[in-house]
This record gives sequence, C-alpha cells and structure tokens, in this order.
Amino acid sequence: MAAAAAAAATSLLLRHHGNPHLLLRAAIFSSRALPQQPELSPDPTAGAPDPAPLPPNPSTGSPFYSQNWRNPAAANPSSSLLPTVVAGSHFGAQHRMTAFYDTPDAAGLKETFAKYMAEQRWEDMKHLFDHWARSLDATTGKPNHPDVDLFNHYLRANLMSGALPHEMLDLADHMREFELEPNTASYNLVLKSMVAGQESEGAEKLIERMLQTGTFPDDESYNLVVGLLIRQNLVDSSLKYLDLILKSGYTLSLTVFTDYIRACMRSRRLDTLTSIIEKCKTTDKNKVLCPQWAWCIDTAEAAFEANNSKLALFALEFLARWIARGENVNPPVQLSVTEGLVISALSAAGRTFSTDLLNAAWSLLRKSLRQKRTPTPETYLAKIYAHSSIGQLQRAFGTLREFENAYRNSEDIDLELFSPFTSLHPLVVACCKDGFSTLDSVYVKLENLSRADPPYKSVAALNCVILGCANIWDINRAYETFVAIKEKFELTPDIHSYNALLCTFGKLKQTGEACNVFQHVLTLGVKPNATTYSLLVDAHLANKDPKAALAIIDEMVDAGFTPSKDTLRKVRRRCSRESDFDSDEKVQSLSKQFNYRMGGENRREMLYSIEYNPVY
Repeated sequence: MAAAAAAAATSLLLRHHGNPHLLLRAAIFSSRALPQQPELSPDPTAGAPDPAPLPPNPSTGSPFYSQNWRNPAAANPSSSLLPTVVAGSHFGAQHRMTAFYDTPDAAGLKETFAKYMAEQRWEDMKHLFDHWARSLDATTGKPNHPDVDLFNHYLRANLMSGALPHEMLDLADHMREFELEPNTASYNLVLKSMVAGQESEGAEKLIERMLQTGTFPDDESYNLVVGLLIRQNLVDSSLKYLDLILKSGYTLSLTVFTDYIRACMRSRRLDTLTSIIEKCKTTDKNKVLCPQWAWCIDTAEAAFEANNSKLALFALEFLARWIARGENVNPPVQLSVTEGLVISALSAAGRTFSTDLLNAAWSLLRKSLRQKRTPTPETYLAKIYAHSSIGQLQRAFGTLREFENAYRNSEDIDLELFSPFTSLHPLVVACCKDGFSTLDSVYVKLENLSRADPPYKSVAALNCVILGCANIWDINRAYETFVAIKEKFELTPDIHSYNALLCTFGKLKQTGEACNVFQHVLTLGVKPNATTYSLLVDAHLANKDPKAALAIIDEMVDAGFTPSKDTLRKVRRRCSRESDFDSDEKVQSLSKQFNYRMGGENRREMLYSIEYNPVY
C-alpha cells in the first residue's frame, strides 16, 4: 500500500514540474534506507521438508466435479451421464427441465422415481437421473452424490428401456466412479437383461464374479440363472446352482421348479427329476413346492410307465396336497383322480415292490371317492396283485374279503373276476412261492378265520390254495383242500373249484381222473366254462392223445364256447410230433373257421433237428 501511494505522488509531481531529473534525485535521497541482514545459504545435504497435506476434496464421489463446480449451466450437456440406450422423450426440453428442478434432493428424487415407475416413464427417469447427477446440491452447493438404491433405479430404467446385457454391465461398472459398489440388487438387474437376451454363459460368469467379489447372490439371482439354464436345456449345469440355493437356505421359485419338471419330462430324465424333488424336500422352505395339477398327472403317468416308484410317490403326494387345498378353500373345490390312475399306481407298486406307493395310491383313491361309492372290481384286483407281488399275503386276502363283500352278491358281476386262473392268479402264485409251507400256513389262517367272529369263509380263497397245490404238483393237498370246502368250511364248490382239481389231475397225467371230474361236474348240473374244456384238452395232450383233445374241442364248440388260439396251437404241435396228419388237417379247418392265423412251426421245429457234435 505504501509503495502504491509513493508511486501516485511521484506521478503528480512530474505533471507540475518541468525538470524530472531533479525530482527523481530528490525522491531517491529522500527515501528511507532498507535494512539489510546477511542470510546463510541452505545446506545442500538437508532434504526439503514435506509440505502439509491439503484437505480432502469436498466433491469426492462425483465424476463431474470439474464440469459443474461453480457452473450450474454445465449441468445439461449434450451427452448423457452414462451410455444412453434410447434417446429422446415425449416431454419438451423446457417442460422436462422444469420438472427436474422440482427435485432438489435424493429423497425427493426417489419419490419422483416411484411415481415414474408407476407410470412406466422410464426415459424420463433416465434423463432426470442424468440431470441430477450433473447438478449441485441446493443446500450445500456441492455436486450431487447418489447412493446405491438411487443408482439401482437408474439401472432399472435402462433395463425397462431395452438395454442390452453388455450395456447394463457397463452401467454397473460406472457405479465405482461415484465410489459405489454394485450390490446384489444391481447385479440382479444385469442378470434380468441377460435372461432377456438368453446369454446363459454370461449369467454364469456374473454369478461366479459375485461369489468371488463377496457380493453374495440371493434367491432371485440363483432363480434367474437356474431358470435361464433350464430353458436352454442345460439341466446338468443348473444343478450346481440348485445345490447352492439349498445350501444357502434360499427358496426355489415355483416357476423354476415347474421348469425343472417340464425339462426333465421332455427329455425323460426321471431319475434327475426325482433327485431334484428329494433335494427340495430336505429344506423347510422348499418342501412345500407343488407343481400344477396337470403336471402332477403327467409326472405320475410317466413314473408309472418307467417303474420309478420314488417319483410316482412324489407325484401322488402332490395330488394329495391339491385335494387338501381344495377342501380348505371357501367354497370348497372337490378335486379327484381317476381310478385308472390309481390302478396304474397299484400295478406299478406291484412291479416295483413298493409298499409306500401302494398305500399312497389307495389313500388317494379314498380321498377322491369321499365314501360316495365303492371302488371298481379292477381296482380291488390291482390291489390284490400289488399285495401278492410284495408278499403281503394277509393283506392280499384281506383285500379279497373286501372285494367279495362288495361284489359277491351283485347280479351284474362276472364270476370270472373270482377265478384263480385269471383275475386271482397273482394270489395263487404268491401262495405257492415257498412251496407247501406257504400253502399250509394260508390254509390254517383261512380255517381260523372261518371260526372267528364274524366268520370269514371264502370259496375263492380256497380255490387259490387248490390251484397253488396243483402248481407244486401236490395232488394230495389239492384233493384234501377240495374236500374241506364242503366238509370243514360248509361251502359249496363252484366251477373254479372243479377246474382247479381238474388242472391238478391233468398236470400229473391222470387223464382218467380228470375225465371223471368233468363227468361229475356235468352230473351235478354245474355248467362248465371255457376254462374247463381247455384244461381237459391239456390233460389229453399231456397223455399224447390229439384225437381225444379234438373231441373235447368239438364238445366245447357245441357248448357255445370258442377255443383259444393257444389251445389250437398246442393241439397242432402235438399232431406234428405224433405224425397225426388227419388231426392236423382238422386243426387247420378249425383255425380257418375261427379266423386264426396260426403261422408256421419251423422255428420251433428247428430245436428238434439240431445235430450236436460231441467233438469240440
């Protein structure tokens, strides 16, 4: 300040005096001498002192500090904040800017975003976020700094605008310019874009990246990736992430669970589907998963066809859940399965020896019928077959008792349903499985039940024992059981009883006794059936008498029955071996009469013309 005043005074003097040299000299000598003190030169060996650090940048976190600091006009550049997917908006520039300035802070911006999302104004959300991120805070005057949730709104707007997966990844990476780390919700939005673009490989890499960086995926992340892999038939790759879902305690979505069922059913990978359902049942959150009713039916039918008892049991369990849900709603919905499905389940249980499947199928049938009617005879026979195959003879005879109580006195019932040669043949096979010991134990139990209260006496059950004795070639036990029907059980033998006894004599080549049984049946007035004549034909063929067999066939035709194709084949084979050409011609005429195409026996006869060479 003093130097400036002196310069001003000198200039004024020069304007009033003509000799400037005098004034300059006077000015030099009139000034005060400056103090001069010696200064030591700095030591070259000593280092320069470190400067004190500056305070941190108050605008840290905004990549646009150099552009908008003290320059609010630069907040509306021509380029967007981040790579813009779709440009333009139905709002005019002035109107949009007016709306932007109504949102001064982050909280207000979130409220505006909520309104825009409800109205699906995704382009306006992008422009508003772009403008806000380049502007200054009205309160502090510093650049605006979004948080993760606010940036996720911006990601969602780009996703809904049709951003490609690589563009969404770039947007997520730009979060680090604001010193923000993408969270699980951010990556989920990127995964959704990959699902829309069917980029399964990129989705897998992104999940691995999340696991490596410590941003652990949630149930939505895994469901997105698993669903994408399943829809591209990459079931094996998806199983790894399914295990991660279950180990992490997350919930598998019903859509993904249904996609698993659809994919496995389409490729017939029933064992894989079974393992998936078993894994889901190990957690409390996923054991309640249940596909749609139609998928339950399709899964059950496929499991029955493939003899997969576990998958069949799971399918029946799903159906039982649907029936229970229908009963609990208001008004109740009565769902039920068809008896054909239950019969298939019981047959599969017999083939796979699964007691659980048998019990589940019968329980499901009871729920479906709701005690409005009794099961059909076919259902009872299927249950008898299942129990017999498993070896549960007591339950098999118990089912036979229920069957007899329901249909024995019915006028429309076919008596062949109680035949040990056809319908009850599985029970016969189970009775003689272990030889006479099983037959004796069954007979003793039936005898005890006949003296119980109330008593149970069944000719059909005793017929199974008689035919079982015939299968083990034990004529003594068979005859004693036949006699006991009338003497001990006080019942009347039916045609099936006589057929079982006739079968026993025929297997032992006692053709005379078999013919006596047949004559005894005729004298009693009991009408023989087709099985009676077929068994008598077999008895004559066992005795190598094709002519007598053809005579029985003639009686059979006169009685109104038709011999089976298998019976005619047996007779023709015996005629060929006995060189009875006349009888063979008669068999040929019978086959033409009944429109049977017998075919040749060349392949079978080759077995009798093989010449074995003892030299090897």
